[in-house]
Amino acid sequence: MDFGPHLLLASLEGAVGAAVLALTALGLSLVFGVMRVVNVAHGEFFMLGAVATWFVASIIPGHPAIAFLAALVIAPLFAAALAIAADHLVLKHVDYDPEATIVATIGILYILQQAVLMTYGPEARPVEPPFNSRIALPWFEFGETGLQLYYPWGFGTTSYKLFVIGAAMFILVGFWLLFSRTRLGLVLRATQLDRETAQAFGISVQRVYSLVFGLGAGLAALAAVLIVPIQQAHYLMGGDPLLLSFIVVIIGGLGSIRGTVVAAIIIGMSDGIISVFFSPTLAKIIATMLVALILVFRPQGLYGKKPS
Repeated sequence: MDFGPHLLLASLEGAVGAAVLALTALGLSLVFGVMRVVNVAHGEFFMLGAVATWFVASIIPGHPAIAFLAALVIAPLFAAALAIAADHLVLKHVDYDPEATIVATIGILYILQQAVLMTYGPEARPVEPPFNSRIALPWFEFGETGLQLYYPWGFGTTSYKLFVIGAAMFILVGFWLLFSRTRLGLVLRATQLDRETAQAFGISVQRVYSLVFGLGAGLAALAAVLIVPIQQAHYLMGGDPLLLSFIVVIIGGLGSIRGTVVAAIIIGMSDGIISVFFSPTLAKIIATMLVALILVFRPQGLYGKKPS
């Protein structure tokens, strides 16, 4: 196969990764932007979404699409409920102190990870996609007779991967509408800008924090539901999403939702393309180097605000 079709296939893989990464990093960015909490356990809520999807798929009989639709609702709600409980039982009692919450979320990380290991086991387990038709993609080239259409061998994708990209875009647009056009979004933005002033106007900051922590975990779990039919559910799978989410949030700007989405596209696409042509390790090295450059030359990130 020529370089052009290879590049397009790598770009499609990168687009799938970018779509899932945008949802995962959005949850992390939201929690930091509103609560000023660095949630080190964010990757474990992603892992919980994948494991919950496997459990739902294993107990609901019939067509895989039925279990998948159920998991789209159950897994994010389950992760959000655990996050809200963790907020009430742990984060609230350390008064959301930045240093203390890092230690607290590390503890939450190990508790969740070991609980899943004891109940789910160490095996990586697949989840059947709701649909997975193979789609052959055409390629155009200029030949002796002009523009020619042909189908290179092995050049194609699956309907489910295209669905993941479309579903992530739909969720991101829905979140933007929620955050920018609704009363709830106004409350979130007010709390993000000034906690004390929001409290003076009658906003229950504690309830907002619980909601935001649950929403961030729910977004991570939702991303996992979308990707687990392509990957596999495993109790250690939260590490890479957490690392890449931190990279995305730093590059995009801490607390900037627009920056998070833009950075997720950059990192996800580059990770997919470099992983296909070279190696996944090289992709992670380049992403880490990019973070170092951003911290040196633009510490606030691409869309972050300079500290006043």
